[in-house]
Amino acid sequence: MITGTTLGFLRELKQNNDRGWFTEHKQEYQAAYADFFDTVVQELAAISAFDKDVASSHLDPKSCIMRINRDIRFSKEKSPYKTNFFAFINKGGRKSPWGGYYLHLEPGASFAGGGIYMPEPAVLELTRREIDAHFNEWQSILAEKEFTSRFAEGVLPSGKLVRPPKGYESSNPAVEYLKFKGYYTQRFFSDQEVTAPDFSAELAKTYRAAEPLVQFLNRALSRDLQ
Repeated sequence: MITGTTLGFLRELKQNNDRGWFTEHKQEYQAAYADFFDTVVQELAAISAFDKDVASSHLDPKSCIMRINRDIRFSKEKSPYKTNFFAFINKGGRKSPWGGYYLHLEPGASFAGGGIYMPEPAVLELTRREIDAHFNEWQSILAEKEFTSRFAEGVLPSGKLVRPPKGYESSNPAVEYLKFKGYYTQRFFSDQEVTAPDFSAELAKTYRAAEPLVQFLNRALSRDLQ
């Protein structure tokens, strides 16, 4: 379970983002990581109950969690650590191209959702084709009550073209979605919600609401990625 202590460690890390401080507070990091890990274990089980592709992937919870160390080799910003915990649960594991479900834990900025963020060009083209070919179904998914109640902003783009992508006309009914460079949802949680006893249950409902979108996107990929 996420607690105030979990978030407290991340707040302190943001203020003391250096290796010396982190080494001195290694035990606090391990305790905070354990809280996040337990939450990921619960959500992996919950998602596996309704997403057969995730269930059949037999994911190791540790492999779903991003490392806290930042890759600073090519970055001007040299802070060695991320100041959040992040997990991505999807078919084949987080390094695979399949859409899935994510959790970003950060004091004052925690969020969760599902979809595909900044996919490779080939993957993006497959999703665009699927939306173009099944636009009515796409619209129905985005209009579902469970979806709209948890994702007020609908589907978000990880970047957007100014003009329609090559091969599509501006008159295409789906053109605004076809301009997207990714497709994901996002629901923010307050620190109070994150540390509430029912947070894991509410997360599971959030992922269940995103599941039709994830399945639609993965169906597009399955034509070439099986």
